[in-house]
Amino acid sequence: MDKFTKEELKDFIIGLCIVFIAFAVGIIYKWQNTVWADAKNTDYALYATFNRTDGLEIGSKVRMAGIDIGYVEDSVLDENFRATLTFKVKENIEIPDDSSAAIVSTGVMGSKYIEIEPGGSEDMLPAGGEFLYTQDAMVLEELVDRIISMGKANRKKESAPTQNLTDETEKK
Repeated sequence: MDKFTKEELKDFIIGLCIVFIAFAVGIIYKWQNTVWADAKNTDYALYATFNRTDGLEIGSKVRMAGIDIGYVEDSVLDENFRATLTFKVKENIEIPDDSSAAIVSTGVMGSKYIEIEPGGSEDMLPAGGEFLYTQDAMVLEELVDRIISMGKANRKKESAPTQNLTDETEKK
């Protein structure tokens, strides 16, 4: 039998390591998907209706107090042209029925998610329950327009009294 050169032996060991790593990754992936699928089966669905959901996508996070408690599963347009979202919440999380759901972002240009503000009721939302209080997504362009219009209004207010004083001094 011919002996392998050092180069061939090194290539063989590297190839063997790559095959082993790919096999391990496959096993971990399969195991994790099984665990996640079991967890998804125990989550329960809740609904919320919004006028606009700009930037919120299926799979976006649902959070309460900054902790991930679920994800957006589906979105449909209702007969009044409003977006009705279905999201799954972990089974061990109980949400008061007077809670609110708002679409917020992680930063100025960050991704959107649903933030749930718990209410004070002792009654909890049942599986399939709907949030009565919602707050739509804020669109960055609208926010900038509001800030600019507020600035313009403040300038007009500040310049108006000065204008009147100037007019009165000229009359005297």
